Amino acid sequence: MTIAAQRHELLQRVEALRPGDDTYESLALDIFRFQVAHNRLYRRYLELIRIDCSAVKSLAEIPFLPIRFFKTHAVKTGNWDTGAVFSSSGTTGQQCSRHFVRDPGFYLRNAEKCFQQFYGPVEELRFLALLPGYLERPGSSLVAMAAHFIQRSRYADSGFFLHNITDLVAVLRKFEAAPPTVLLGVSFALLDLAEQYSFNLPGLIVMETGGMKGRRVEPTRQQLHEVLQKAFGTPTIHSEYGMTELLSQAYSCGRGIFQPSATMRVLTREITDPLSPQMPGKTGGINVIDLANVDSCAFIATEDLGRYFDDGSFEILGRFDNSDVRGCNLMVEKR
Repeated sequence: MTIAAQRHELLQRVEALRPGDDTYESLALDIFRFQVAHNRLYRRYLELIRIDCSAVKSLAEIPFLPIRFFKTHAVKTGNWDTGAVFSSSGTTGQQCSRHFVRDPGFYLRNAEKCFQQFYGPVEELRFLALLPGYLERPGSSLVAMAAHFIQRSRYADSGFFLHNITDLVAVLRKFEAAPPTVLLGVSFALLDLAEQYSFNLPGLIVMETGGMKGRRVEPTRQQLHEVLQKAFGTPTIHSEYGMTELLSQAYSCGRGIFQPSATMRVLTREITDPLSPQMPGKTGGINVIDLANVDSCAFIATEDLGRYFDDGSFEILGRFDNSDVRGCNLMVEKR
């Protein structure tokens, strides 16, 4: 079978995945073998750490590519023309990650499917996006996703808000009693809004993407959510977990516990031994399997700290020392 035929078959299986699908592991292993064969960077990394790829027979045995390679290499499986390049925000002086994407349309379809798994059809929701720091630079996958949701929404007043905060407040006031509305915002901007205004919006879905981007002192997630709950009059605060290097997202409907979408799994590794899996409930480095990353690398060792649970849910507790402060939802928990 040609590489094109293999890719087509794998993408069809990825798009057909549903939550709890018992074919997930077999598909992950097939994508692993496909990427070992056609991703030169991943294959060379596995050679250097002396992995016998033919002996990998389960999810727990799959090695994860350190996320830092997205800063130094074009992580591609096969040879193809780039359809888009997503880049991380970072702060001044940091080297940004770049995710070379073959088919931006596939990313948007998958992002929509991930969101709808938890919140229903995007057409039926009003989207208000408060994303300074992302809107002001090119290459944000979060902005691309939000723009797609806004375009798909049947509500004409869905849109982005950057400097026109009074317009955002007016929309929120107008629809205080008319859900469903999603306010998707970077954490520092939501805090700025919460400090200036108060609302009574029990039906509003306030979704923070995390990250202060050096604008403010980093609060704990609990502190952030308490402030936002009080300001917006909502019983809970939702969260999105994603990053430049992923084409899938996870969502939390409160309490900081994330549920991965159908194409995504989260595992952990021991902090002192990156090749040793960590047990459920134990704090470790976050490893993400994103089967939507057929064209890049589906197995990524992030620089986040957290733990996963037997039901597949997970929480993010912080980051490794000296790792860059970036990404979507990296609120630090202090315990």
